[in-house]
Amino acid sequence: MNNTPRVLNRVLIGILGITLLAIGVLLVLLATVPAVGFWWHEWAGGVLNFWLDLFERTQFPGRQESWLWLVICLALVLVLGLMIAWVAQQGKGRTSLIVAEEDPGGVPGNVGISGGVAEQALRAALADRPDLAGVTVAVYEIRGVPALKIRVEPRQGVAPHTLAADVSSLVEALDAVMGKRTPVLIHIGSGARSRFGRAERVR
Repeated sequence: MNNTPRVLNRVLIGILGITLLAIGVLLVLLATVPAVGFWWHEWAGGVLNFWLDLFERTQFPGRQESWLWLVICLALVLVLGLMIAWVAQQGKGRTSLIVAEEDPGGVPGNVGISGGVAEQALRAALADRPDLAGVTVAVYEIRGVPALKIRVEPRQGVAPHTLAADVSSLVEALDAVMGKRTPVLIHIGSGARSRFGRAERVR
């Protein structure tokens, strides 16, 4: 529901996993297969000689330093900037207001209701239910509109449709109090607490 780049995250994790797997396989082969070790020495020596020769051919006139170091530094700065931008996108989309409108009474200014009001009200209403192992409520901004995400973890034996109806009735009561209908995503899932906790069936 938030703006986290999930597809990009999965691609990066997949590339990282494949890379680590390839490195692990190579290390095992180097330790167990002599032919692979001989090939590695030959290949690594050729690569090292190539880079040493390249740095010698790209030296500044009259100096021993190569301008390739500047290129490498710029590339590292670019990678660092991309990593900072990627980290900044994680979990983006949370908002602090669930209602932000102009005063209907004609008084200049805006009326705002904090998202914490809705979060605390719903958590308090669901906290004492014995058929729930956990409740999480958050407010996100989707296409410029505040929306609620309610995640509940029912215990074993709880009917999902009944639980969804109860949560929907609480949301409708909240809408009546705030005077505005809010988009809601109700996520009914299972976690470690619901799988390993003591099961309590609703009667």
